[in-house]
Amino acid sequence: MRPYKCIFFDLDHTLWDYETNSCTTLRELYASFGLQGLGLTDCSSFEQQFKRVNLQLWDLYDRGIIGSEVIRQQRFKQILEHFSITDDKLIADLSVAYMDSCPKKGTLLPHALETLHYLSERYSMTVVTNGFEEVQHIKMTAGNLHPFFAHIVTSQKAGCKKPSRGIFEYALKANNVLPNEAIMIGDNLVTDIGGAQNASIDSVFFNPEKIVHEVAVKHEITSLAELQNIL
Repeated sequence: MRPYKCIFFDLDHTLWDYETNSCTTLRELYASFGLQGLGLTDCSSFEQQFKRVNLQLWDLYDRGIIGSEVIRQQRFKQILEHFSITDDKLIADLSVAYMDSCPKKGTLLPHALETLHYLSERYSMTVVTNGFEEVQHIKMTAGNLHPFFAHIVTSQKAGCKKPSRGIFEYALKANNVLPNEAIMIGDNLVTDIGGAQNASIDSVFFNPEKIVHEVAVKHEITSLAELQNIL
């Protein structure tokens, strides 16, 4: 094992439990906005449609095809259109309410805190994320994550996003380390693992769903607790 000095962590889906926090928020919105009375007969279909649209939009964002403002403008528009709802005010209000509430949820993925406690005693740690600047800081606060990390490098701050090597070089410079002294941990084979490879940084693919893939990875784990066996 290389003598790493610094660990880079993705945030959403790696430490902060995006799925749980998002679903909790959507259930709250479903009730508070009275969506059942507007034709959305059950909340699960609302959640499923959100997941489908959100995944598509974030994939386009990660590939540089759309900007972050498009996600905010289009997400609930496309979701509600699926249910034949075209109320622009409702769409805008849902978007604002979701962006206000969801980041304040603090559920983390299993073993996140115990693993961070273990790693923080041995390494300097930095979050490297494509998420929105102001939103990521709110999530970090909600999950009590700030004490573990020396830096939070967002794509907005770095001026480029994963998988560009630029955001990783920004993080390396912030920590005053070389590529062979850092390791990236994330759940996305393209942005996290591919991005780290672009910057000649080792990586750990966090794959709790045990997704089948053909990408050559240095390390692969299904639980964050496994990092204590690697690092």
